[in-house]
Amino acid sequence: MALMYTTLKLTFEAKIATLTLNRAAQRNAISQVMIEEFLQALREAEESSAQVLIVCGEGKAFCAGMDMEDLQRLAKQTEEVNHRHSQRIATMFRALYEFPKATIASVHGIAVAGGAALATLCDFTVACTTARFGYTEVRIGFVPAIVSSFLMRQVGEKRARELLLTGRIVGAAEAYRMGLVNEVVEAGELTARVHRLADQLLENSPASLRATKALLRNYGFEELNRHIENGMEANASMRTSADFKEGVASFLEKRKPRWSE
Repeated sequence: MALMYTTLKLTFEAKIATLTLNRAAQRNAISQVMIEEFLQALREAEESSAQVLIVCGEGKAFCAGMDMEDLQRLAKQTEEVNHRHSQRIATMFRALYEFPKATIASVHGIAVAGGAALATLCDFTVACTTARFGYTEVRIGFVPAIVSSFLMRQVGEKRARELLLTGRIVGAAEAYRMGLVNEVVEAGELTARVHRLADQLLENSPASLRATKALLRNYGFEELNRHIENGMEANASMRTSADFKEGVASFLEKRKPRWSE
């Protein structure tokens, strides 16, 4: 069975739900429509009989981050409008991070900025050898405000500073060494390995999995709330800056940015 969406696909097979980002021509960039559909798909999966959720991407990329044309339009809006949009992004990331059922990201190709967040916020991240990860916001005059809240927890402050301040892209093997990825496999083995992991999870008690995830979710809950709130403020504020507008424009025009300082 497949439910109808415009930016993604949600399918069910036995006890496994698969959420596929489906904007291949845009490298599965996260548009405003995709945010709302992603949240709806998570609700559908939660209410279904599926016990495991797999998140993957159509085409050559897993997810190239936020849709740049959307961001260019938002850069012309008020800080209040941008804060509301930042809040929706935070809601999407958090909904995946706190999803009550077991989640697996199946990552191939590029996963950067918000795409790296979607890839690493699942319980398990399985990547093929050609996958690449990066938090590239500083390269377009943006700030990795919301994703940093989660990244600090995953890899520690020193590694987070390195990734966030350089904006560099790392391969799957390095992402594994950093703790962003659970396992790296050959490209031809990715789908099979992810489904073997899903089958392994299906052997466990669904009630126990949900209870364990609820327990883990409560660790540092209030601290994460504060960090995300601060991140949303920084995110919205930076979007009205000259550097952000220049960074997005230069990306879309395929030229080097001319920063204000």
